[in-house]
Amino acid sequence: MKSNTPIPKKGQAAEALLSQLEALKEKDINWRGGRNFAYVYYAGEETLEAVRAAYNMFFSENALNPSAFPSLKRLEREVVQMTADLFHGSAQACGSITSGGTESILMAVKSAREWARKHKPEIAIPEIVLANSAHPAFHKACHYFGIRARVVEVDKDYLASPKGFETAINANTIMLVASAPSYPHGLVDPVEKIATLAQSNGLLCHVDACVGGFILPFLKMEGYPIPAFDFSVAGVTSISADIHKYGYAAKGASLIIYNQEELHKSQFYVYSDWSGGIYASPSIQGTRPGGSIAAAWMALHYLGLEGYRKLARKSMETALLFRKIAKETAGIEVIGKPDCTIFALTSDDSDIYELGDELSQFGWYMDRQQLPPSLHFTITPAHATLVDQWQTDLETASAKARKGNLQKLGKKAQIGLIRGMKKSLPKSWMSRLQQWAGQRLSVESGGRQAAMYGMIGELQGEGDLDELVKTMLFRMINEENA
Repeated sequence: MKSNTPIPKKGQAAEALLSQLEALKEKDINWRGGRNFAYVYYAGEETLEAVRAAYNMFFSENALNPSAFPSLKRLEREVVQMTADLFHGSAQACGSITSGGTESILMAVKSAREWARKHKPEIAIPEIVLANSAHPAFHKACHYFGIRARVVEVDKDYLASPKGFETAINANTIMLVASAPSYPHGLVDPVEKIATLAQSNGLLCHVDACVGGFILPFLKMEGYPIPAFDFSVAGVTSISADIHKYGYAAKGASLIIYNQEELHKSQFYVYSDWSGGIYASPSIQGTRPGGSIAAAWMALHYLGLEGYRKLARKSMETALLFRKIAKETAGIEVIGKPDCTIFALTSDDSDIYELGDELSQFGWYMDRQQLPPSLHFTITPAHATLVDQWQTDLETASAKARKGNLQKLGKKAQIGLIRGMKKSLPKSWMSRLQQWAGQRLSVESGGRQAAMYGMIGELQGEGDLDELVKTMLFRMINEENA
């Protein structure tokens, strides 16, 4: 690790500094080029420039105090109201813009805890029930707020199991969680059945539509068979949705929408005994960037229903072509029956991570997943012009992934070493083995990652796997070449 870097004694010219920034960006994924399947949702330069202009107009403004910047108060209220209308909310529907899906989920869980303290005071440690496909942000929220997550295995179709939920409900349960869709596989959980369970047991029901909230409604308008997931379903009490994903707003902007005032107020934090005055904030953030609120407002008004429907249709048509090509490629399977523009590929007869490594050599960027091993794909309008290239590269990459090479031998040697050490070392040494593996593995963006996931797979269930991941994450953040 390098030593600390001091602040320059003298300021430098903006042009020179901007040139340095441009040079640094050269190694980043080219999200405009359409070969990445994560992190950036691109609707074209015109939309990007309109959203950017709105962001820059409110670059310095702070939405913490609504009375100081009434413009931001109005913009946020309009975004919340338009989203509540999109989700068939009642006249009482309300909510907040947050910094992202994780904060929206944190707020939903925190509100559920406060609601339970009022309506179920006998509960010492509240619990929420969720499928193992639900986003890890729920587990983060439980960790932060002293709540227990009761995890239910998905069914054979990788959907949340209502029967499993029913079995998991007990006297400490306060909320059930459904995904629309689940991020790993693009599948909309049976929200109606889960919400009915919640309602019949006097529980809250949160729908995580962070990735789907701004595309599922428009796909339904276009005639696609999208399962019901929003406030039109009796029993749904809150919904999270990221407008910086398929809403094409600037990061970070998400929404948490409630169907009743009490839940929204339960999200707030107030401290009235401070010498600096009464402190109140609607969400986790203190300072709330005005730019992201203005950009969200701009995106909704600039694109409108017509624009969103057009983009959703284009994305879905492209996703269906990508999935069709994948299904026709030997040894590759699509997990489940995806409901929208997100899907995952797996394989029963070969290492799917090797396929990911080979695709990366052609410039495609995708996330690797586990349980089961798979590759994750989020399709946007940017992919529409690359269908033919995808077919060519997938065929070539698939053929290469099935052949032996020196890199595969190296990977097998690493995994074999881990497997052998597991058998010969005492259990007390497993944590040391994981630390060693964390130092050995390289997770450089766009590089080969099959060995990394293979080693992690061998170490699952042994010692504290989280420590290995923490070591790897620490290296990525702190070491220049990691």
